Amino acid sequence: MNKRITALTPKQVIANFPKRPRDSHKGMFGSVAVIGGASGMVGAALLAARAALKLGAGCVHVGLLADNAPSVDPAQPELMLHPASDALHLPGVNVFAIGCGMGHGPAAQKLLHDALHASTALVLDADALNILALRPDLCTLLLARKAATVLTPHPGEAARLLACEIKEVQADRVAAVRQLAQKFACSVVLKGASSLCATRGGKLYVNRTGNPGMSSAGMGDVLTGMIAAFIAQGMSADAALLLAVHLHGAAGDALAQQQAAIGMTATEVTEWARWLLNQWMQPRSPHEA
Repeated sequence: MNKRITALTPKQVIANFPKRPRDSHKGMFGSVAVIGGASGMVGAALLAARAALKLGAGCVHVGLLADNAPSVDPAQPELMLHPASDALHLPGVNVFAIGCGMGHGPAAQKLLHDALHASTALVLDADALNILALRPDLCTLLLARKAATVLTPHPGEAARLLACEIKEVQADRVAAVRQLAQKFACSVVLKGASSLCATRGGKLYVNRTGNPGMSSAGMGDVLTGMIAAFIAQGMSADAALLLAVHLHGAAGDALAQQQAAIGMTATEVTEWARWLLNQWMQPRSPHEA
């Protein structure tokens, strides 16, 4: 491994997580809007939104594209559900997480176009990345943004963004993540075994947490929601990305240690990530300092 690539550790990634004052209120911890959930894929947006809520965001909105979208999430009624076009114009949102189950249709493309014009931090995942690969004009808008943007591709999405084959991405993952960060002037995680993170400033990190049990539906949606939650709480996009990636994998490892590697679900990873985050935030004893 290149010596200039730093391996992530819990101590490193938690260092910049903000402490909460005793007189806290929800307005101090930011507002996230997750936009996606086209017909048949509403669950993807809800998974991301639930993760954002449980990892500390003060308020979480969900903008859904599906015509028959629910008006409430019975499993998580704290979430505020809206039509997707309305969610993009909500006041006070600190970060938009866009792409989870969004589809590639005209309505989805229009939402991404409008989001790229916003002066709000963005986390782009899944279909948002596939739309970028199809629309060079939107890539131009992305490059012109001053606000922070985080991209979260898996190897297939990375290959489409770089106009190459998946095998080329996997043959030199370091080069691929570096190219993505440079091409789009964004923070990037190239997901997979030993996920690689590139900051907007060009620093590279490797994440050693995670396991094969996490190869199941919705894991990427949860990671997107976690990144958004940490940005909403005041972390920089780079710091939020590193914490979310390391914590996400560590939560999967904790589940695997409970003999739950086969059949592991994204919902369970969210619950364990919340527990671990709170553990990592506990004051350390003098022996651990």
